[in-house]
Amino acid sequence: MSKDTRPASYTTSIVIIGALFFIFGFVTWLNGTLIPFLKLACDLHSDAQALLVTFAFYMAYFFLAIPSSMILEKTGFKNGMSLGLAVMAGGALLFIPAATSRTFSLFLTGLFVQGMGLSLLQTASNPYISVIGPLESAASRISIMGICNKVAGAISPLILGAIVLKGASEIEHQIQVATDPAQRTQLLEELSHRVILPYGIMAAVLVLLAIMIRYSTLPEIETAPEDSMPGSSSRKSIFQHPHTLLGALCIFVYVGVEVMAGDVISIYGKAIGISLDEAKNFTSYTLWSMVAGYVIGIITIPRWISQERALAISAVVGMLFGGMAYLSDGYLSIAFIALLGFANALMWPAIFPLAIDGLGTLTKIGSALLIMGIAGGALIPQVYARLSVSMGPPSAFFWIVLPCYCYILFYALKGHRVGRPPLNPA
Repeated sequence: MSKDTRPASYTTSIVIIGALFFIFGFVTWLNGTLIPFLKLACDLHSDAQALLVTFAFYMAYFFLAIPSSMILEKTGFKNGMSLGLAVMAGGALLFIPAATSRTFSLFLTGLFVQGMGLSLLQTASNPYISVIGPLESAASRISIMGICNKVAGAISPLILGAIVLKGASEIEHQIQVATDPAQRTQLLEELSHRVILPYGIMAAVLVLLAIMIRYSTLPEIETAPEDSMPGSSSRKSIFQHPHTLLGALCIFVYVGVEVMAGDVISIYGKAIGISLDEAKNFTSYTLWSMVAGYVIGIITIPRWISQERALAISAVVGMLFGGMAYLSDGYLSIAFIALLGFANALMWPAIFPLAIDGLGTLTKIGSALLIMGIAGGALIPQVYARLSVSMGPPSAFFWIVLPCYCYILFYALKGHRVGRPPLNPA
């Protein structure tokens, strides 16, 4: 964007957007707890069924990203964020009848609606934080947002897990040994009802935040015409920007490996013999690992390292930790999967600004395409669930994350420049 449309002081805006990213993280990373919880409460028989939690949640981004862009054209960024929070509240409210009836499909509907709201919220907030300051420091600003996101994500599964999975191993045993169908049904219903209070509170908080954002001092940001931006061209279609299309694929594989490390880790741990009482907390380990990565990003980008170089290093580190998780077992394998959070931390902050650079008036639709890439979090865990049956969890995990990190490395080294004019033309 042009300098004359950027607020002179944007500290307040960053604080407000930081609060929104905290909400993203809190809601998104509840999935790591919901997967084993719903597998137990809804009496599911396979990991593939349980991982429909991530499928329903992340596929919402694919279907709603472009409509979200169209909505933002009408509402602007601030009102769009407020609407997104309200939609998320609606999704949280659906958990109440879902828990009362113990209907898995209704839980999935609630997750899809929450994903719809987050799609709108992220389609607005990610380009907002990217363009509100200098592009070269965008990764640093997004890293600050990432800390807000991942601190919330580290806390949320602990809070929800303490409420809905308290004494999980004992409850699981009672359900398995119950011979009276009525007693078994009662145990499952009591477990299912545990989500009613936390999701009711969540809905109320989201409505309150929607009202606060609507009447906040958050300034509206307008993107400048492409021909007024350095390095921009007169291209009128997003499909004339291959670096953005390749970036959407990069987001797809990145979110896939992020969900593998953050949400699938609990299912993985249980599959290799670790009790549910312990496995329910593994998502938090991954998220704290990501926080450490974000801190490094804030310190180093762009002062000592460019965002594309940080992305390349992160991809290599991901390959290394993925390989070590494959070669080890037990708690050591879990530790290396959690460390993938460290490798993944700087990926979104680097990919997003690189992929929308130079889009000008196409920034909203470009952002929407990148948000569609979040569907990787829906599809890649499903591939894992099916491969793990035939290959075993360690092999399936490794042979999924390795090619993903290879593509991320390609985008860091070359993909983000495809179709772009040279930085220093002769």
